[in-house]
Amino acid sequence: MGKLSSQTRDMLKKISTATLTTALFKRGLHHQMIQDVHPLNPGALPMVGEAFTLRYIPAREDLNKIEVFQDRKHPQRAAIEECPPGAVFVIDSRKDARAASAGGILVSRLMKRGVAGVVTDGGFRDSHDIAQLSMPAFHHRPSAPTNLTLHQALEFNVPIGCGDAPVWPGDVIVGDHDGVVVIPAHLAEELAKECTEMTAFEDFVLEEVNKGRSILGLYPPTDEKTKTDFAAWRKPKGR
Repeated sequence: MGKLSSQTRDMLKKISTATLTTALFKRGLHHQMIQDVHPLNPGALPMVGEAFTLRYIPAREDLNKIEVFQDRKHPQRAAIEECPPGAVFVIDSRKDARAASAGGILVSRLMKRGVAGVVTDGGFRDSHDIAQLSMPAFHHRPSAPTNLTLHQALEFNVPIGCGDAPVWPGDVIVGDHDGVVVIPAHLAEELAKECTEMTAFEDFVLEEVNKGRSILGLYPPTDEKTKTDFAAWRKPKGR
């Protein structure tokens, strides 16, 4: 943790997940979007931070009785207390929202510790309460039952799968209204710079389209005039 610079973090906050996935696709990375997760509190977006992970497995009832939570080293409880400020807490719930990954108290604790956001490919209980928090939270759907029903927390800060996306600890997680994308840590700064340029161009294109201009030769910029117009557009804007 701690490798994500404040400059790169700030740049990524201004870049859409759509643009980031395009840049990742160009590099042969096709499965970096976490599937079927939705923001509970869109007003708290965007979300950017390094991944800190928690992994669930199917519960074995004799090893997952309610008494396990009395152990301070219980993986779920320990992970909540060890997730670093500025990180995004990413939970592998096996894409199973029948049992909750966490609830309002644990998510509130993450927020109070300065965590940048939380994502599960399962569901949260207390979803209405979580939706009122100022920290971004993504899940598949609300899950009222306790996580004891089906899930057993096994380990944390290890490689996981979340919504079919591979997530390694320290990968950079970006979330917006469209969803959540996972950026391999070594690509974060490179993509932030490249996608800042892509975003400037796409903003220019949108303005031109709204003026009635055809996309042919504009997007992609196959006409030389497009490149000349873009250069003229960005200069007074400082972009």
